[in-house]
Amino acid sequence: MTITIAQHSAHPLTVNRLGYGTMRLTGLQIWGEPANRGEALEILKIAVGAGVNFLDTADYYGEDVTNRLIAEALHPYSPGLVICTKVGATRRPDKSWVPYNSPENLRASIENNLRTLKQEQIQLVHLRLMGHGAVPLAEQLGAMYEMQQEGKILHVGLSNATRAELEEGLQLGPIATVENMYGYAQRTTVQLPHGANPGGEEVLDLCEQHGIPLIPFFSLVHGLPNAGDKLAAIARKHHASEAQINIAWLLHKSPWILPIPGTSSLAHLRENIQAAHIQLSTEDMAFLA
Repeated sequence: MTITIAQHSAHPLTVNRLGYGTMRLTGLQIWGEPANRGEALEILKIAVGAGVNFLDTADYYGEDVTNRLIAEALHPYSPGLVICTKVGATRRPDKSWVPYNSPENLRASIENNLRTLKQEQIQLVHLRLMGHGAVPLAEQLGAMYEMQQEGKILHVGLSNATRAELEEGLQLGPIATVENMYGYAQRTTVQLPHGANPGGEEVLDLCEQHGIPLIPFFSLVHGLPNAGDKLAAIARKHHASEAQINIAWLLHKSPWILPIPGTSSLAHLRENIQAAHIQLSTEDMAFLA
């Protein structure tokens, strides 16, 4: 199964429909170095070796930890590997998440990502939205499109976007992808310590209408504890874990969904990759509705 990013552009990107989110490769609270650096590097190599050719990262993971791990494990990068990063946020020493979204901030983040990932152009960059605050969305996206024209960015996407923000973004320029929190048991907005996280269900129909891949994050973190008996029943039927059925559900929910389950465990990585081969029937999906 593949999906095409920016299908109507001059430079579309086609990737396999199971990516890998690198956030969990950091230390506790998405801060500092991983507990087992060797395993983190091995996870990246095994994932790409198994056919995963879409990696999601950000320079504020760690900080800069996941970018450096990716470069150490995989550079020079194989043809067809798409590395997607995010800008628009940063971390304070108290580990809080704060906006970093002025045009100057965004440019500094892009330059840092280019340096740490050892790239001349980033194929896909998500603008992480944390409330417009003092910087209007038009100004944030304007800075992104300016760097796209300069060749520093190939495609621009949105992360953590409400329906209204996606609608506004589509009026301002091409939006290649949307990355929102989404999973079987976590479909709408969630309030987290660092702010609201809009759910994937709020924008999925718009993404489908415009041929925009929806990239779910945190689908295995916040949703599974509240999944209920239905997910467990389907997991038993397919001799799989509930986490695997969550991934399979996302893949069957819409051809425009590109899951990026993350893990710091080699065993869980292999389970996640196997989940892409689980075939849920029409009856299964109806039962899980």
